[in-house]
This record gives sequence, structure tokens and C-alpha cells, in this order.
Amino acid sequence: MSKKLLRTVSFTAILPADKLLFGGEQPEPKEYKTLYLLHGGFGYRGDYISGTRIQRWAEENNLAVIMPSGENQFYVDKPERDEYFGAFVADELVEFTRKVFPLSDKKADTFIAGLSMGGYGALINGLKYHETFSHIGAFSPGLMNDVLALGDPSLMVGGLWQQGFYDNAIGKPETIKNSEKDYCYLMDQLLENKQAVPNIYMAIGTEDFLLEPVRAYHQFLEDRKVDVTYIEDKGGHEWDFWDKYLKNFLDWLPLDEQEKGLNSGNVMVD
Repeated sequence: MSKKLLRTVSFTAILPADKLLFGGEQPEPKEYKTLYLLHGGFGYRGDYISGTRIQRWAEENNLAVIMPSGENQFYVDKPERDEYFGAFVADELVEFTRKVFPLSDKKADTFIAGLSMGGYGALINGLKYHETFSHIGAFSPGLMNDVLALGDPSLMVGGLWQQGFYDNAIGKPETIKNSEKDYCYLMDQLLENKQAVPNIYMAIGTEDFLLEPVRAYHQFLEDRKVDVTYIEDKGGHEWDFWDKYLKNFLDWLPLDEQEKGLNSGNVMVD
């Protein structure tokens, strides 16, 4: 039961499972580095299991992966409805999973990432909860705030325009700019207050309908001299692209090379 959402919620977890090594001793119990991985719009918490090789990569990297349900809510807080999806993901879920699983509570060992809607959610919550997450991954992130603020259906990337859907998921357009739903505002707040900015990784396909908004945000970061790993590569808004760049993101993360391949299995909790 989530106190932030006032309902029962579910998530999928992949946990490395230590097994007795042939000819050696059982490894000492440890606290795992953790990736909180957010799915995209119209998806669900099991998307990465079917769409990518995350289960294999979690095993190879000795990494715990936590995948909550996003319910098309863009992972943001909506106080006017007493619904706090951002606080659920970045505060309540982190606290709960650290209690029930052997996860590290260190910022350096805690990461957040997502694709499309989840990429937006990863940026928003990674910046807002910068004291919790050290690294952010955003794959084809749904950075549509400027378009939504204009309220012009002809400008909607990908032709996906249903005003009521976005009003429900993110909030009225006038509530977005200069708020905690605004990835530009959150970054400027960190810089103005001289707070440490999490390490950011963004990847977008050159055939993706979100290419221009993502390019604009990359330029925004460049103008402010924010260090960001930014990649454009051939591909669209599709699982082949996300599978490839989720793997590249994991390779980019500060995972202990000595621990890679240590485990011969993992446990998935659904």
C-alpha cells in the first residue's frame, strides 16, 4: 500500500542471486547497486523484461533493477489531486526496496533511468531528488513541455494529441513551466543553488519523432555548461534502439568491474 498514491501498487524487481562457486567459497553478503527503471507511456512494469535483455545484464553487472508501474502518469506529483507519483518513485519506493532487499543506501550506488514517458520521469525525479540519485539515463525522453504549453495540436510531435490525456497525466499546461514538472527549471535551480548535478546520459534516434525537443534540451544543457553524455544514432521510437542504448547506459555507469560476472543467476520478483 503506497501512502503517496493512496492505493496498492506493484513493481518488478531483478535481484542478483549469489550461488556457490565451484572450487571456491560463497561470496560475502553485499548491498547491491540499484537502478530504478521507468517504463514508457501505455506500457507497464514488465516491458523491459520482454523488450530488452535487462535480466541478463543485471546478472552480468551484479546490479539490482527495480521497475515500478507508471500508469501513464509521467511520474510527477499532482498535489491538487493528492497524488504524488514522483515522491512514490524517488522517495517511498527507494525507502521500501532498501528495507526489503539488500540494496546500498549510498547515492553513488543509486541510479534512475527510463524511456519516453519514463525518460521524462527519470530526468524530473533525478534532478528533483539529486541527493538520492547519482546518475540519470533518458532514452528517447518525452520532453514535450514547450509544445504542451503552446496548446497547439499541429505542433504535437508524433501526432499524439489528446489534451485531456496530458492534463490528467502531467497537469494543465499553465502549471508546468517553472514548476517541479519542468526539467529546465529544475536544472536552473540546481545551478543557481550550486547543488551537485547528477551525471546525465541521453540517447535519441535520428528517426524518432522526439528528436527536436531532445536536441533542444541538449542545447539548453550545453549553454549552461552542464556535462552530459549525449548520443544520436540511427533508429526510431522503438525497442531495438532502447535495447541497444540501455546496454550502453549500463556500460557507462560506475559499476565495479571486479564484480561483473560474479553471480551465476538472478531472482526476479514480480
